[in-house]
Amino acid sequence: MPLSSPTSYKNRPEAYLSSGAGTGEMEPESFYNLLQRPKVAGPPAEEELPQGEKKKYLPPTSRGDPKFEELQKVLMEWINAKLLPEHIVVRSLEEDIFDGLILHHLFQTLTGLKLEVEEMALTAPSQRRKLEVVLEAVNGSLQVGEQQLKWSVATIFSKDLLATLHLLVALAKRFQPDLPLPTNVQVEVITMESTKSGLKSEKSVEQLTECSTEKDQPTKDVFDELFKLAPEKVNTVKEAIVNFVNQKLDRLGLSVQNLDNQFADGVFLLLLIGQLEGFFLHLKEFYLTPTSPAEMARKPQLQAGGGSCLGAVGPLNPPMSDPASP
Repeated sequence: MPLSSPTSYKNRPEAYLSSGAGTGEMEPESFYNLLQRPKVAGPPAEEELPQGEKKKYLPPTSRGDPKFEELQKVLMEWINAKLLPEHIVVRSLEEDIFDGLILHHLFQTLTGLKLEVEEMALTAPSQRRKLEVVLEAVNGSLQVGEQQLKWSVATIFSKDLLATLHLLVALAKRFQPDLPLPTNVQVEVITMESTKSGLKSEKSVEQLTECSTEKDQPTKDVFDELFKLAPEKVNTVKEAIVNFVNQKLDRLGLSVQNLDNQFADGVFLLLLIGQLEGFFLHLKEFYLTPTSPAEMARKPQLQAGGGSCLGAVGPLNPPMSDPASP
């Protein structure tokens, strides 16, 4: 019985059959899928949480948060796109990631590295051992300090959705930084702690993605950033600008050697704009060789064919003339 659609790891009892038409042979993964998986646990009873241990839970309001759902959707689509050649489909990050199988395939796809780990983990202990090997490799590739990790073998294996999301977000940022993850995803979390006097609960907010990205930040002024550079780098930029200006003004028989001095009176700037926009500036509208501040200040407003060629500059009066016009 050949497989007609990609494999889903959500409903593990589904058989993963050979795609060879008419073979009817069951591949090893089908036995894996038939295993009984650990069940998702709810908030623990007092006796289920060892004293001194803490565990986080997501209340329904957090699970239903639109940005939280969008984050899961983006990550799932990303994983499924990466694993499409292997006919693997993830339908639930909470249910499908915990045993290391998906992480194993995803890591190998992202890095091109082959992990020496068993392909089939048939028991809970072997699943956990596989997850340990895979996570060790993943953490090494992420180059994150152990104290900075927001996930562990224990939390991933216990289907901790928060830990799983932290891990997948880190992988996406490392291997596909252009992935459009929703920004500033944060959810309310309930932390349960077992103490001598019983269970204690505490609410907090968990940040899953960064508060902002570059596109959310005000655009930095290019020249402000330029002058933060070392002087030799600024001079290199100035040389490049001089070369550009001279290429454009060469047809007028002009050349610039010093930006600071030769652009001070505005004449070269006007002529450069005329060359860039393909317009001729009436020489009667400004002084080619100004000798006083008043003559330097007299400059035509710049407009080309009804469109401002300086963006923020207002309407030009008088306009520059197109030499092609009668």
